[in-house]
Amino acid sequence: MKSLFFSLLFFFAAASWAQTFSIDTQHPQQTIEHFGASDAWSMPSIGLWPEEDAQKQIADWLFSTECDKNGQPLGIGLSLWRFNLGAGSSEQGDSSYINRGTRTECFLQADGTYDFSRQAGQVRFLKMAKERGVPYLLAFLNSPPVHFTANGLATNTGRDGTLNLRPDCYDAFAQFMAESVSGLEREHGIHIDYLSPVNEPDGSWNWQGPKQEGSPATNREIARVARLASKTFTERGLQTQIVVDESSDLRCMLDVHDTSWERGHGIASFWSPDSIASYLGDTPLVPRLMLGHSYWTNTPVPFMKRIRLRLREELGKYGVGFWMSEICIMSNDKEIGGGQGYDFSMKTALYVARVIHHDLCYANARSWSWWRACGANYKDGLIRVYDREHRSRDSRLLWALGNYSRFVRPGAVRHDISCGQEEEDPYGLMVSAFQNKDGSWVVVAINYSEQEKEVNFLPPSGSPEGEDSFLWQPYRTSDVEGETLKPLAPCKGSTQLPPRSITTFVKKVKD
Repeated sequence: MKSLFFSLLFFFAAASWAQTFSIDTQHPQQTIEHFGASDAWSMPSIGLWPEEDAQKQIADWLFSTECDKNGQPLGIGLSLWRFNLGAGSSEQGDSSYINRGTRTECFLQADGTYDFSRQAGQVRFLKMAKERGVPYLLAFLNSPPVHFTANGLATNTGRDGTLNLRPDCYDAFAQFMAESVSGLEREHGIHIDYLSPVNEPDGSWNWQGPKQEGSPATNREIARVARLASKTFTERGLQTQIVVDESSDLRCMLDVHDTSWERGHGIASFWSPDSIASYLGDTPLVPRLMLGHSYWTNTPVPFMKRIRLRLREELGKYGVGFWMSEICIMSNDKEIGGGQGYDFSMKTALYVARVIHHDLCYANARSWSWWRACGANYKDGLIRVYDREHRSRDSRLLWALGNYSRFVRPGAVRHDISCGQEEEDPYGLMVSAFQNKDGSWVVVAINYSEQEKEVNFLPPSGSPEGEDSFLWQPYRTSDVEGETLKPLAPCKGSTQLPPRSITTFVKKVKD
């Protein structure tokens, strides 16, 4: 009985012990460029729904930075929208070897002319994104147009690890990308800021159809495509930046992982001057960046931190920035049951928030993007859509991302924040801090645990306001009804974080 008493005493003492966090303003970390998601596979249909209000609801959830009369955000304010520039498997129908739901149209026609009325649903959402203030657009390709591929398809159908592009079509491929960017602006008034010409070129997964558009590529092939795109864009006066290489696994950027040497060591291959055949460091319009996907590296949990610290070290060695450009839940994410079956709750939301935290705080990611904005009965959509019924439903996953994307705006600088503990608990409290360009401060606090956590956030050093007058505005996301970035009463820094919740604290600049 006595042991039970002391156990309970210890539990309540631990629960009530406040952790005090201080922000290190003397050593700024990376600048955050944007948070995003893609239009892949869903927007071709959703963008053609006859119910305009149903489309607008989805667009508001994704892009809006407005609030209702109670100050609650109407959306998560994405600052990057990824547009899947299609390869033409839709026009091939069942002969494409591509599953119906993952086919795409292509602006380029078989006779060499362009039809910019294609991809109409996706173009519709490009416009809705811009109307709601999304500042950056990225076009990405899973395959070259079928008119240029070696096998006439948008899937590699089990070829070796080389790019599915005819040797005589490299220049034509570069012209296609340039004309697609030009045509979107000319015909639709849509400016594309970035273009990613390959996607998961180092993947070890089976490329045989029927499945989805895609092709492997060697580092030398990627460099050739990027150089030709740079040359063509420059000649045509385009300012769109060309980004590489959407690695399928962070380990492929560091080593040879489950593939061949021609598709490994991505960082060194593109950014070491010794890699003459694939070096891109002197290529106009190609920023010194690596784009990579966080799939398969989020478990075991200690490995998640370890691989990102190693990635940050390698990127720093070559002076290269990092964008985490895609992720969703996969079969190895067993802590939340893998990818099958949609989850509206905080279970998936917290799991993903922990990944965001690790990508930002340990890999120093400058950009972070979820895979699909909308999906069906799988854990790959921020929003669950019921396409036949033309309706949708938001999820806690959507709003979990919003704790970052809505408040940490392009140009924000991340600062280290600590409470004196040597090790952060990935099953407990994870906290990150940012300062926006307008001077406002943002602290995102994830309470992964089943216990309430008491915390105290000190004003940033150098703040003209003392601790007693420094007020934070909290916004909470949890499984509690109505708590989707719900604004709470302002606090001076000392507050309680409920179990299984994410709370963002915003300190605005005084007028």
